[in-house]
Amino acid sequence: MVLEATMIVLDNSESSRNGDYVPSRWEAQADAVNLIFSAKTQANPESSVGLMNMAGKGPEMLVTLTTDFGKLLDGMHRTKIRGSTHLATAIQIAGLALKHRQNKSQRQRIIVFTCSPIDEDEKNLVKLARKMKKNNVSIDFIAFGDLDPENTKKLEAFNENIKGGDGSHLEVIPPGPSLLSDHIISTPILAGEGVAPRGGENGGDAGGDAGGGGFDFGVDPSADPELALALRMSMEEEKARQEKEGKAGEAAKEPTLEGIPEEGGSSESQPLLNADGEASGTADAPVSKPEVGEKKDKEHQGMDKMETDRDDTKDRDNMDTD
Repeated sequence: MVLEATMIVLDNSESSRNGDYVPSRWEAQADAVNLIFSAKTQANPESSVGLMNMAGKGPEMLVTLTTDFGKLLDGMHRTKIRGSTHLATAIQIAGLALKHRQNKSQRQRIIVFTCSPIDEDEKNLVKLARKMKKNNVSIDFIAFGDLDPENTKKLEAFNENIKGGDGSHLEVIPPGPSLLSDHIISTPILAGEGVAPRGGENGGDAGGDAGGGGFDFGVDPSADPELALALRMSMEEEKARQEKEGKAGEAAKEPTLEGIPEEGGSSESQPLLNADGEASGTADAPVSKPEVGEKKDKEHQGMDKMETDRDDTKDRDNMDTD
């Protein structure tokens, strides 16, 4: 297990207010700090983490190297979003903090978040990188937000000149629906530090565990229950949304039976025998209007015949009398 002292440098410039990363650039960094601290301390309980920012009038040391995550949270809460960044100065101050660490057996590492334009020129950054390499300081950059080609070129030049045995990495993370911390989990920055790369990366099997140590998302719920719960809820909400859309699509494809009359109409509900024991549908069957008319016509015809016969009888009687 790697024993390390890590200084995290945050970008608290005005650019960090942007909401192109969930839920915002600043809050995405806060979530990532939680993940990095958990990974470092899980890999080795004696590892320590410090925190500082680099925007405003000048860089500010928020929390010196510590193993207490509560102090890091307090430092995050004290941070104000303001001005532009001072990248080179922040790296130098972070290097001094690492130089004065109490446990000299700890390896030195700086993790820098940058989401705003870099004002320093490439030449000075290269000079600083070589100095840090000489002092055995590894520096990881997490570039997101402002991914201007000029910014990226400067960071690549810095990274090329500081690479050493302990490894320094540059990760460029474009905006998207996923959390910034989800991307960091799968990078070499945290690989082997209590959080393993996701399945399918760095030679891993596709569909492997999302986090190291057998923990979901690479986070130990006992060490960081809030982050583990937030990540799990996000996954469950997405799963529920996909299931809902799937059911809606299946329902749209199924034929509907509404409006189709049942065979035989309502006669199927009629009893076979009526109250008199006769077959239903005969004597009790309703008489249609044409049948009623025919019956009346027959009655009239019968009456007319009777009157005709009566008249014939009277005529014969009169003839006999004569």
